[in-house]
Amino acid sequence: MSNTPTDYETFSAMLSQENIIVDAAEVQGILCGMLAGGMTADDQSWIEALSDVINQGDGFSGKVKTQIVAMFNEICQQFVDPDFALALCLPDDAAPINDRGTALLQWVQGFLLGFGLHQADLTQCSADVKEGLEDFTEIARMDEEMSEDEESEQALFEVMEYVRITAMLCFNELGKSPLESDNESNSVH
Repeated sequence: MSNTPTDYETFSAMLSQENIIVDAAEVQGILCGMLAGGMTADDQSWIEALSDVINQGDGFSGKVKTQIVAMFNEICQQFVDPDFALALCLPDDAAPINDRGTALLQWVQGFLLGFGLHQADLTQCSADVKEGLEDFTEIARMDEEMSEDEESEQALFEVMEYVRITAMLCFNELGKSPLESDNESNSVH
Protein backbone atom coordinates (compact mmCIF):
# COMPACT_ATOMS: atom_id res chain seq x y z
CA MET A 1 0.00 0.00 0.00
CA SER A 2 1.24 3.42 -0.92
CA ASN A 3 1.39 6.07 1.78
CA THR A 4 0.52 8.75 -0.77
CA PRO A 5 -3.22 9.29 -1.04
CA THR A 6 -4.75 9.08 -4.49
CA ASP A 7 -4.30 12.36 -6.35
CA TYR A 8 -7.67 13.91 -7.20
CA GLU A 9 -6.55 15.66 -10.41
CA THR A 10 -4.70 12.66 -11.87
CA PHE A 11 -7.46 10.18 -11.02
CA SER A 12 -10.23 12.48 -12.30
CA ALA A 13 -8.33 13.10 -15.57
CA MET A 14 -7.93 9.33 -16.09
CA LEU A 15 -11.67 8.80 -15.54
CA SER A 16 -12.47 11.59 -17.98
CA GLN A 17 -10.14 10.09 -20.61
CA GLU A 18 -12.08 6.84 -20.29
CA ASN A 19 -15.41 8.72 -20.73
CA ILE A 20 -16.46 8.02 -17.15
CA ILE A 21 -18.52 11.02 -16.10
CA VAL A 22 -17.74 11.12 -12.37
CA ASP A 23 -14.68 12.49 -10.62
CA ALA A 24 -12.28 10.93 -8.13
CA ALA A 25 -14.17 12.42 -5.17
CA GLU A 26 -17.41 10.70 -6.13
CA VAL A 27 -15.70 7.36 -6.77
CA GLN A 28 -13.99 7.49 -3.38
CA GLY A 29 -17.25 8.57 -1.74
CA ILE A 30 -19.11 5.60 -3.24
CA LEU A 31 -16.42 3.16 -2.12
CA CYS A 32 -16.30 4.66 1.38
CA GLY A 33 -20.10 4.49 1.59
CA MET A 34 -20.14 0.84 0.53
CA LEU A 35 -17.58 -0.08 3.18
CA ALA A 36 -19.17 2.10 5.87
CA GLY A 37 -22.54 0.57 5.04
CA GLY A 38 -21.33 -2.90 5.92
CA MET A 39 -19.83 -4.37 2.75
CA THR A 40 -16.98 -6.68 3.64
CA ALA A 41 -13.56 -5.80 2.25
CA ASP A 42 -13.31 -9.19 0.56
CA ASP A 43 -16.69 -8.86 -1.21
CA GLN A 44 -15.57 -8.74 -4.84
CA SER A 45 -18.99 -7.69 -6.17
CA TRP A 46 -18.22 -4.03 -5.44
CA ILE A 47 -16.37 -3.56 -8.74
CA GLU A 48 -19.45 -4.61 -10.73
CA ALA A 49 -21.74 -2.45 -8.58
CA LEU A 50 -19.42 0.50 -9.13
CA SER A 51 -19.34 -0.04 -12.90
CA ASP A 52 -23.16 -0.17 -12.90
CA VAL A 53 -23.30 3.17 -11.10
CA ILE A 54 -20.55 5.13 -12.86
CA ASN A 55 -19.93 3.39 -16.18
CA GLN A 56 -23.38 2.26 -17.41
CA GLY A 57 -22.53 -1.31 -16.45
CA ASP A 58 -19.58 -1.50 -18.82
CA GLY A 59 -16.45 -3.09 -17.40
CA PHE A 60 -13.48 -0.88 -16.63
CA SER A 61 -10.34 -0.83 -18.75
CA GLY A 62 -7.29 -2.42 -17.14
CA LYS A 63 -5.79 0.97 -16.22
CA VAL A 64 -8.99 2.26 -14.62
CA LYS A 65 -9.66 -1.01 -12.78
CA THR A 66 -6.09 -1.02 -11.42
CA GLN A 67 -6.46 2.54 -10.13
CA ILE A 68 -9.90 1.91 -8.62
CA VAL A 69 -8.72 -1.27 -6.88
CA ALA A 70 -5.72 0.68 -5.53
CA MET A 71 -8.09 3.36 -4.22
CA PHE A 72 -10.33 0.69 -2.65
CA ASN A 73 -7.34 -0.92 -0.90
CA GLU A 74 -6.16 2.51 0.26
CA ILE A 75 -9.59 3.23 1.77
CA CYS A 76 -9.66 -0.15 3.53
CA GLN A 77 -6.27 0.61 5.10
CA GLN A 78 -7.31 4.14 6.10
CA PHE A 79 -10.57 2.99 7.70
CA VAL A 80 -8.81 0.49 9.98
CA ASP A 81 -5.84 2.75 10.79
CA PRO A 82 -5.98 3.64 14.51
CA ASP A 83 -4.98 7.24 13.70
CA PHE A 84 -8.23 8.05 11.83
CA ALA A 85 -6.24 8.30 8.61
CA LEU A 86 -9.06 8.61 6.06
CA ALA A 87 -7.94 11.20 3.52
CA LEU A 88 -10.73 12.52 1.31
CA CYS A 89 -9.79 12.54 -2.37
CA LEU A 90 -10.48 16.20 -3.15
CA PRO A 91 -8.76 18.97 -5.11
CA ASP A 92 -5.79 20.39 -3.24
CA ASP A 93 -5.99 23.58 -1.20
CA ALA A 94 -4.66 25.69 -4.10
CA ALA A 95 -7.75 24.89 -6.22
CA PRO A 96 -10.57 27.49 -6.26
CA ILE A 97 -12.82 27.14 -3.21
CA ASN A 98 -15.92 26.41 -5.31
CA ASP A 99 -14.13 23.55 -7.09
CA ARG A 100 -13.23 22.06 -3.72
CA GLY A 101 -16.76 22.60 -2.43
CA THR A 102 -18.31 20.97 -5.49
CA ALA A 103 -15.97 17.98 -5.16
CA LEU A 104 -16.93 17.64 -1.48
CA LEU A 105 -20.63 17.63 -2.43
CA GLN A 106 -19.93 14.93 -5.03
CA TRP A 107 -18.00 12.93 -2.41
CA VAL A 108 -20.95 13.12 0.00
CA GLN A 109 -23.46 12.21 -2.72
CA GLY A 110 -21.27 9.24 -3.64
CA PHE A 111 -21.02 8.20 0.00
CA LEU A 112 -24.79 8.25 0.41
CA LEU A 113 -25.20 6.20 -2.78
CA GLY A 114 -22.61 3.60 -1.76
CA PHE A 115 -23.95 3.46 1.79
CA GLY A 116 -27.48 2.91 0.50
CA LEU A 117 -26.32 -0.02 -1.63
CA HIS A 118 -25.26 -1.90 1.52
CA GLN A 119 -27.30 -0.53 4.40
CA ALA A 120 -31.04 -0.15 4.18
CA ASP A 121 -31.90 -0.74 7.83
CA LEU A 122 -30.94 2.21 10.01
CA THR A 123 -33.04 1.12 12.99
CA GLN A 124 -30.03 -0.34 14.78
CA CYS A 125 -27.79 2.67 14.10
CA SER A 126 -26.72 4.99 16.86
CA ALA A 127 -28.21 8.48 17.06
CA ASP A 128 -24.80 9.85 15.97
CA VAL A 129 -24.79 7.82 12.74
CA LYS A 130 -28.41 8.73 11.96
CA GLU A 131 -27.66 12.41 12.57
CA GLY A 132 -24.49 12.21 10.45
CA LEU A 133 -26.41 10.66 7.54
CA GLU A 134 -29.10 13.35 7.84
CA ASP A 135 -26.37 15.99 7.80
CA PHE A 136 -24.82 14.33 4.72
CA THR A 137 -28.20 14.61 2.98
CA GLU A 138 -28.29 18.32 3.79
CA ILE A 139 -24.66 18.81 2.70
CA ALA A 140 -25.36 17.02 -0.60
CA ARG A 141 -28.11 19.57 -1.35
CA MET A 142 -25.91 22.64 -0.84
CA ASP A 143 -25.20 24.52 -4.02
CA GLU A 144 -24.56 28.16 -3.25
CA GLU A 145 -21.34 29.78 -4.40
CA MET A 146 -18.71 30.44 -1.77
CA SER A 147 -16.64 33.59 -1.68
CA GLU A 148 -12.84 33.36 -1.76
CA ASP A 149 -12.28 34.57 1.79
CA GLU A 150 -10.88 33.27 5.05
CA GLU A 151 -14.32 32.72 6.58
CA SER A 152 -15.43 30.53 3.65
CA GLU A 153 -12.12 28.64 3.74
CA GLN A 154 -12.61 27.92 7.44
CA ALA A 155 -16.22 26.85 6.91
CA LEU A 156 -15.24 24.51 4.06
CA PHE A 157 -12.42 23.03 6.14
CA GLU A 158 -14.82 22.38 9.03
CA VAL A 159 -17.38 20.68 6.77
CA MET A 160 -14.64 18.56 5.15
CA GLU A 161 -13.40 17.46 8.57
CA TYR A 162 -16.95 16.71 9.72
CA VAL A 163 -17.55 14.60 6.59
CA ARG A 164 -14.28 12.72 7.13
CA ILE A 165 -15.01 11.98 10.80
CA THR A 166 -18.64 11.03 10.12
CA ALA A 167 -17.60 8.59 7.38
CA MET A 168 -15.22 6.92 9.84
CA LEU A 169 -17.94 6.88 12.52
CA CYS A 170 -20.28 5.08 10.10
CA PHE A 171 -17.54 2.58 9.23
CA ASN A 172 -16.65 2.01 12.89
CA GLU A 173 -20.28 1.27 13.72
CA LEU A 174 -21.52 -0.61 10.65
CA GLY A 175 -18.48 -1.50 8.57
CA LYS A 176 -16.62 -4.76 8.68
CA SER A 177 -12.88 -4.57 9.03
CA PRO A 178 -10.77 -7.00 7.01
CA LEU A 179 -10.07 -8.82 10.29
CA GLU A 180 -13.80 -9.41 10.82
CA SER A 181 -14.14 -10.64 7.23
CA ASP A 182 -11.28 -13.12 7.81
CA ASN A 183 -12.84 -14.34 11.06
CA GLU A 184 -16.26 -14.82 9.43
CA SER A 185 -14.84 -16.81 6.54
CA ASN A 186 -12.60 -18.88 8.84
CA SER A 187 -15.42 -19.70 11.24
CA VAL A 188 -17.64 -21.36 8.62
CA HIS A 189 -17.34 -25.11 9.19
